[in-house]
Amino acid sequence: MGVLMLGAGLQGTLLGVRATLEGFPPPVIGAVMSCYYVGYLVGTKVTPYFVGRVGHVRVFAAFTAVASVTILLHAALVDPWFWGLMRLGSGLCFAGIYVVAESWLNGHTTRANRGSLLAVYMLILYIGLGVSQFLFMLADARTSSLFILASVLISLAVVPMALTVQRTPQIAVPRPVRYRDLYRNSPLGVVAVTVSGMVAAIVFSFGPVYARLRGFGPQGVSMFMGVSILAAVFTQLPIGRLSDRMDRRTVIGMVCLLGTMVAALIATMGEDMPRALFLALSAVFGGLVLTLYSLAISHVNDQLEPEQMVDSSSALILLNGLGSVAGPLLMGSLIAAWGAGAYFATLAALLGALTVYDIWRKIRRHAVAQDHKGRFISAQPQAITGQIVAAVGRERVDERPD
Repeated sequence: MGVLMLGAGLQGTLLGVRATLEGFPPPVIGAVMSCYYVGYLVGTKVTPYFVGRVGHVRVFAAFTAVASVTILLHAALVDPWFWGLMRLGSGLCFAGIYVVAESWLNGHTTRANRGSLLAVYMLILYIGLGVSQFLFMLADARTSSLFILASVLISLAVVPMALTVQRTPQIAVPRPVRYRDLYRNSPLGVVAVTVSGMVAAIVFSFGPVYARLRGFGPQGVSMFMGVSILAAVFTQLPIGRLSDRMDRRTVIGMVCLLGTMVAALIATMGEDMPRALFLALSAVFGGLVLTLYSLAISHVNDQLEPEQMVDSSSALILLNGLGSVAGPLLMGSLIAAWGAGAYFATLAALLGALTVYDIWRKIRRHAVAQDHKGRFISAQPQAITGQIVAAVGRERVDERPD
């Protein structure tokens, strides 16, 4: 998974920058990048069926092979319609890969070590995604070299899985849950999960585009994306542990308020800001907002009974995915109308609106009792499927008294 993240992270940054170099209008870039998340939603639904028929290893190998091919085909034909189709296929494949990897991991853990192993897993994913941004500096984005490199890295990820001799686990398919009931149980959690999808998709899809429109070269784009992602490696656990000790809504509100302030500051100062200060503030912003999804799903689980948690996981994925589809579409239209400055201004507006909603919900409902709160769930929007949420749900069910 670490090698896979190197290829996946490089792919996202490369496509965003190459699209700007090819003169794609921002709304078209937004539509192309959103296709990934449409395919991702489809992949989370169809993968359990394929795994049940042919097993984890074959599904992982098949999806990895197709994902490797799709990134190469981007270089073969530079066309928005074709790229959109390839992005859809890529999203479907990566969703399948995540389902296989995480269900395999969950199948070989116990109540005693599940939390620790999932934390290590998340750390590997974030490091891989962050380091991948610096691979962008190795070649010219106008050539096919970086597409080939991304394809090679994705292909190499199948080798350890294909050679394993470990027994493969059985995959559990979540049952659907009524969204009305989910919202009634945790209005803030549902809204925060959706908004976090929008914010994360904008950061990963349009972050490179924004940096390029601001005139950054390959090194500048890599530094901007790298510090934004790697910062989350250091903030996930401290913020998560803080949310375990106090009202999680307060922590969500603090994260959103600070994120709003940082984004508004960057949007206001714009190009007048020194490069070092800009990168430092970008790291702070990324370190804050990339914890939002984890906080949101943890808050949702605080409001549910143990037997409801597994069923709610697929609903949370869908809501987060819908937000991820909408985010790039919205950002593309706003950048077309207002220029690169709309990037951080829009992020500030989204987080500011969530801050206001958070305050309103705190007024309307009391905090969750401390003895009813579950542990913080470390997860990443769209790079992670519902298997982590489902695993925690199963753990809580296992721990119920007879």
